[in-house]
Amino acid sequence: MKAAAVQTRSGTAYEDDFYTWTQEQGARLRAGDLSALDLANLAEEIESLGRSEFNSLVGAWRVILLHMLKFDHQPDKKTRSWAISIAAQRKEAEFILKDNPGLKRRLDEALERAYHGARLGASKETRLRLKRFPETCPYSLEDIRSRPFPVDPDDPIA
Repeated sequence: MKAAAVQTRSGTAYEDDFYTWTQEQGARLRAGDLSALDLANLAEEIESLGRSEFNSLVGAWRVILLHMLKFDHQPDKKTRSWAISIAAQRKEAEFILKDNPGLKRRLDEALERAYHGARLGASKETRLRLKRFPETCPYSLEDIRSRPFPVDPDDPIA
């Protein structure tokens, strides 16, 4: 929740022009002018950056899980694009975790959130009843990270 609009000392209010506000806050931090900082909004934005990284991990895993469910529940309809999407999202999740090692404490929570969305998406995209998909994630983190998904015998994508 954003703090109320506060015009900082001779600066732009957070609510009026976010971009300019960020530039001014950055300049004040670099200059060591801490008394002029909009502390409430600055703290909120810093926390928001962390939430964004967590949500990026959840999003990458949701796509992986969606395609894993489709592979497992509609093997006759599997496509190369599903395997490529899994590979791309695995790489994205790997980068997110490498750049944000503190997220490792929240892997179980991220997996639970990702699976919830993947399950709903798989039911919608496959037109299979939701109850066909397990209520809890049937895959381990190791499955999500490295289960192979070969589509073409000559060009397997793991």
